Amino acid sequence: MASLTAAATADRPLVLGIDPGLRICGWGVVRGGPKPEFVATGVIRPRARDPIAVRLLFIHAAIAGLIEAHGPHEVAVEDPFVGALAPAAALGIGQARAAALLAAAAAGREVALYSPTAVKAAVAGYGRSDKAQVQAMVRLLLNLDAVPEPADAADALAVALCHLGHRKAGKLAAAAAVSSPKRRFS
Repeated sequence: MASLTAAATADRPLVLGIDPGLRICGWGVVRGGPKPEFVATGVIRPRARDPIAVRLLFIHAAIAGLIEAHGPHEVAVEDPFVGALAPAAALGIGQARAAALLAAAAAGREVALYSPTAVKAAVAGYGRSDKAQVQAMVRLLLNLDAVPEPADAADALAVALCHLGHRKAGKLAAAAAVSSPKRRFS
């Protein structure tokens, strides 16, 4: 029975995607497989007037609760390029990202980090897609009735979809490496 569960996990992993933010932290859960399936999405909104330590603890606890409630096998987190952000924004996003990473590590989950460009390219086909394009593609890829709102929730679903795409590409590359004959050159 354990090997059956492991096989199901490998073929249909449950992924929690996180779009970190200190004011709004998006999250989305997607089940992999031949066609990805929407499970849940939302946002975490710490109170802006709370001290930074309290907001980070709130984000950490909320993500830990999501991991407990949904039982994802893996966690994928957006990892923005700091040079593209204002210093204060970069610091806040980095701190929120750290809270997410700690929650995943404490729960024993593997974590993958993806740049915003990689996420947009994986979902919308273009690394500089705007938020509306990402939302529209997430809606199409997950067969949703409407675009996920707010945009942070759609971004988190996009991170999970990006991760599933990278997993699938990695499995295909590994299978190709095993099945292709080795050539010797003298």
